[in-house]
Amino acid sequence: MDEVEVVVAHSERATLRVGDVFLKVDADQAHIDVEVEAMSLAPVPTPKVLWRKPHVLALAAVPGTTLGRLGGPSTGSPAAWAAAGATIRKLHDAPLPPRTGGAGRSIVALAAELDAECESLVTNGVLPADLVTRNRRVAEAALRPWAPVFTHGDLQIAHVFVDGGEVTGIIDWSEAGQGDALHDLATFTLGHEEHLDDVIAGYGTDVDLDVIHAWWSLRSLLVVRWLIEHGFDPFAPGCEVDVLRSRM
Repeated sequence: MDEVEVVVAHSERATLRVGDVFLKVDADQAHIDVEVEAMSLAPVPTPKVLWRKPHVLALAAVPGTTLGRLGGPSTGSPAAWAAAGATIRKLHDAPLPPRTGGAGRSIVALAAELDAECESLVTNGVLPADLVTRNRRVAEAALRPWAPVFTHGDLQIAHVFVDGGEVTGIIDWSEAGQGDALHDLATFTLGHEEHLDDVIAGYGTDVDLDVIHAWWSLRSLLVVRWLIEHGFDPFAPGCEVDVLRSRM
């Protein structure tokens, strides 16, 4: 019998692997509905949906391996990173989906959330005030008007699978929808700045690097406290706190 592997688990959702099947359990059924709809619309490789019932989605494993993980070394070649950039561009050029995604929060809402989170990080002694203040200034460049595109919304490096120089699958679409293209690019390259040029080369158009850097700071500031509260370690080498320190 195949063993059951816990891929990720916290109070909001869990993902289990049994052989070549992934079972995603989500407390919010809407996340599963968004994921299935987004995968049906995205013009890029996605996992095959095997079945779904309330709060559970069964997906077939995609071939290939990820390019690495946050806090770890990259296992991908420059060609693989460029292929990922080209695939992301194909997604961003697709017709807009009907929903606003995780990368589509308004500037006003995002700024308010960021300011509240920065205050909490300093007040509760989670991070030094100078580190938070500096990265809040860097993050300001992301708070600008943008044209909506079809975004993944949580395009972490662990969500993109490649085989050689070809993208074989992108997983975890529950935050997909209309959003800021540079949010996706920044999330994908978070902690792997050395591969940003490869990704942009594959993406095939000029990108505002100040906005990418801003999103690195913004995303890291917003998730540090959540990660701690859900049993993850943003202070691990190469992870979110190191990303913030790199802006100093």
